[in-house]
Amino acid sequence: MRKQRLVVVGSGSTYTMGMMMSLIAEKERFPLKDVIFYDIDEQRQERNARATEILFKERYPELESFSYTTEKEAAFKQADFVFVQIRTGGLAMREQDEQISLKHRVVGQETCGPGGMAYGLRSIGDMVELVNDVRRCSPEAWILNYTNPAAIVAEALNREFPNDNRILNICDMPIAIMISYAKILGLDVWDIVPEYFGLNHFGWFTKIFDKEGNDHTERLKRLIMETGFTPEDEAIANDLSWQKTFEQARQMLIDFPEFLPNTYLQYYLYPEAMVEKEDPNRTRARQVIEGRQKHVHDLCDRIIEKETAEGEDLHVDIHGVFMIKAAESLAYNLNERFIVMVENNGVIPNLPAEAMVEVPALLTSQGPKPFSIGKIPTFYKGLIEGQLAYEQLVVDAYFEESYQKLIQALTVNRTVVNASKVKEIVDDLIIANEKYWPELKKNTDSSFK
Repeated sequence: MRKQRLVVVGSGSTYTMGMMMSLIAEKERFPLKDVIFYDIDEQRQERNARATEILFKERYPELESFSYTTEKEAAFKQADFVFVQIRTGGLAMREQDEQISLKHRVVGQETCGPGGMAYGLRSIGDMVELVNDVRRCSPEAWILNYTNPAAIVAEALNREFPNDNRILNICDMPIAIMISYAKILGLDVWDIVPEYFGLNHFGWFTKIFDKEGNDHTERLKRLIMETGFTPEDEAIANDLSWQKTFEQARQMLIDFPEFLPNTYLQYYLYPEAMVEKEDPNRTRARQVIEGRQKHVHDLCDRIIEKETAEGEDLHVDIHGVFMIKAAESLAYNLNERFIVMVENNGVIPNLPAEAMVEVPALLTSQGPKPFSIGKIPTFYKGLIEGQLAYEQLVVDAYFEESYQKLIQALTVNRTVVNASKVKEIVDDLIIANEKYWPELKKNTDSSFK
C-alpha cells in the first residue's frame, strides 16, 4: 500500500490535535510517509506542531518525517493529499459576525444567515488562492476542503475550477448526526447506510439502513420523538450549545415528520426562536474561545512542557476520522459510501444542474460517483431553491463585486425574514469586514445580467 504525503492547511485549528489522533488510529488503512503543517498564523501553528511532534514520536514512529512551515512552496511540493480547514479572520471575526447579526435581531451563526454570508465572502478569495498555490506545486494532489461555510466555498470553487475533479468539498455534520443515530439504534456508525439529500447544512435523511439492508428509519423517528436526541461525538457531546442544537432536531421532526433533518435547519425553520436563545455578549464564538480553544491550547502546552503526551485525554474525533476515511477511499479506490458535495447534474432532477448538492456518493480513485436521488417533494424543493439562490448570489457578489447582489442574497435568506433590515445588516458587515471583503460597487443599473 503506497504511503501518502499529507499537508494540513490551517494547522493552527483547534481541531488539529483530534485529526492527528485520527491519523494515528487510521495509520494501517491510510499509511503516511510525510505530514506537513501549513498555516499563515505562525504562533497558533507552532503550539499544535510542537505537541504533534511529541505525539508522533510516541504513537507514530513509522512516520518518516513531520514538519511545519509558513512557506507555500515548502508545504505543497509533491503533496498527495491536502486537508484544508482555514478560518479567514479567525474567531475574532466570527464573533463580530454573530454580534452584528444579533444586534439586528436576526440569527447570529457562523455558517447561516448574515454570519455565513460574511464568512463566505472572507473565505472565497483565500480558498481560490490556496487552490492555485497547491496546483502550481502539485497538480494531481487531492484537495479535501472542510472550510466553512462549505456550501458557499464549494459554489465558488466549482465556478473557478470547473474542470478540477480532484477537489472534494466535505462536511462532518451528517456523520456527527449519524453517530447519534447509531447510539439510539445500538449500531456502529460505520454500519449505517444513509439516504440523504440537500445542500450543505441544509438537508434531510430520508432513510437509515444498516449494511444488511434492514430499514431502521421509522423506529429511529419514534425513538427520537419519545426519548429525545443528543450529540454523541466526543468533540461536542459535553458542549451545552451542541446539546441544545440536537434537542431542537426533535422538535423539527415532530413538526415535519416525513424526513430526519440536519440540525442546522433549525436556524431556517425557527429563526426568531434561535435569536431569543442567544446572548450577544457570549455568542458561540466566545464560547469556543473560552472553551474548546482554551482546552486545546492548554493541552498542547502541557504536552510540550512535559515532553510527552502520556496521561493526556487525547481522543479520535469524527472531524478527523471522516476526512481520513474519505481520503482512504480516494487513494485506494475503495468505493466507500460518504455524504459529500457534488455538482448536481441530474442527481436531483428537479433542481438546477449546476447546484452543489450534498448527497451520498461512492468515493473512487476517479472521484465521487453520486447516487441518483430522483425528484424531491415540493416543500423541500422550495426550501432548497431559496437557499441555493442565496448561496449563488453571495458568490455572484464576490466575483462581480456587487453590493446589489449581496442585498439580494440576504433578502432571500430565511434567517433574516424582514427585507427592511437587509441593507442595515450588510452595511454594518461591510465596515467590519473592510480588510477582508472586495470593495463592493453600488451599481444602480437595473438591466438583466
